[in-house]
Amino acid sequence: MKRNVDFKDISDGKLYSSNDMVRADCHNCEGCSACCRGMGKSIMLDPFDMQRLCKGLSVNFDGLMERYIELHAADGMIVPNVKMDGQEEACVFLDAGGRCSIHSFRPGICRLFPLGRYYEGDGFRYFLQIHECRKKDRGKIKVKKWLDTPDLKAYEQYITDWHRFLTDCQEAAGTLDGEKVRILNLYVLRTFYQSEYKTDDFYKEFYTRLSQARETLGI
Repeated sequence: MKRNVDFKDISDGKLYSSNDMVRADCHNCEGCSACCRGMGKSIMLDPFDMQRLCKGLSVNFDGLMERYIELHAADGMIVPNVKMDGQEEACVFLDAGGRCSIHSFRPGICRLFPLGRYYEGDGFRYFLQIHECRKKDRGKIKVKKWLDTPDLKAYEQYITDWHRFLTDCQEAAGTLDGEKVRILNLYVLRTFYQSEYKTDDFYKEFYTRLSQARETLGI
């Protein structure tokens, strides 16, 4: 999701790589679940998030839609996001004690917080969002440890390529009429989210789908 803000207003002014130390360690978020409440539609899911949630909860896309996720338009493309529920608009995955019930397979945005991604050229770097986390005594931690993501190099390349593909789709959508935009969105949803990933090698299957999608869409 694009943010029309001044980078200096939301960060400490620094950009980080996965090997850098950053003051992001919330000490296991003890006694706090503020970032899991009132987040609206901002916890957007990418295809890898979808695969992890389906596997972790033993459901398919339709099962997630029934209880846990919804669809919304972001920058011209329809993408899934985690639902907020109740008067406090709490994440549907919070348990009665205010703790994450899917922590081992939580989405990438949750792993990232309070960091963000700053895209530039053919990749991205990380930045620290200084106003988003209520914890005042955060400790320093290496970015890659904070992300807690296996095979981080492959994951970062996937995130870069997925972001580039969505950006290309958004640009293409800007040249289409309403019905063709709808067809484009349905195709992307079906190809990358609704269709089950049948192997344990997510990245290999994703890139096969990505190559076919680019050829089909001509982008």
